[in-house]
Amino acid sequence: MAEEIKLYYDFKSPYAYLAKDPAFALAERFDVHVRWIPFVLRLKGKGQRSTYSEYKARYSYMDARRWANRRGGFKIMGPPKIYDSTPALVAGLWAESRGFFRALADTVYPRFFERTLEIDEARQVADVVEELDGSGSDFLAYLAGQGVSDLEACLAEAADDHVFGVPLFYFRGEPFWGHDRLPLLEERLGEAGLALDNRTKGDLEDDRIRNHRYQ
Repeated sequence: MAEEIKLYYDFKSPYAYLAKDPAFALAERFDVHVRWIPFVLRLKGKGQRSTYSEYKARYSYMDARRWANRRGGFKIMGPPKIYDSTPALVAGLWAESRGFFRALADTVYPRFFERTLEIDEARQVADVVEELDGSGSDFLAYLAGQGVSDLEACLAEAADDHVFGVPLFYFRGEPFWGHDRLPLLEERLGEAGLALDNRTKGDLEDDRIRNHRYQ
């Protein structure tokens, strides 16, 4: 049975966006299952942050774009406001339970960072769900009912795990914060004997190239 890796994420985090593709790729190279757990980042907007926090926010988006440029230059635009990502994160739980989380993540992340999707607008999120699965109205009913409770359970689990930011991976209780810690996580997975045995020499070379990109 594949061993579980927890991954706490938020759709409004540029670094969680950067972690998305390599996180999905872990199961292709190791005997693991990545469990995606939503976490609501509590951010401050302009006028609420200190001068130094403002500098940090600007740097973070510049840095995220720098990493994105190393992987083909996908767009990461800073959001025009502070978002409550609850509707999109509840959609993540809904999609996970119905087997199309990857498609949802592949859609929501780029659209949000291209400023073509408002992740705090339930109707817009429902339109994405309907586009991918055809059940937008069922999702809205879930959001209005059990979905918020399920999200709160995830946040309670995050509190138990002392989560403070995203992306945050947990493997056997050890935390790895940030997409740039993936090589360290992969090292631990290898030490645990979880590397898949059927990889060819070409696969290993691809691994080295992929790890170089993410460093």
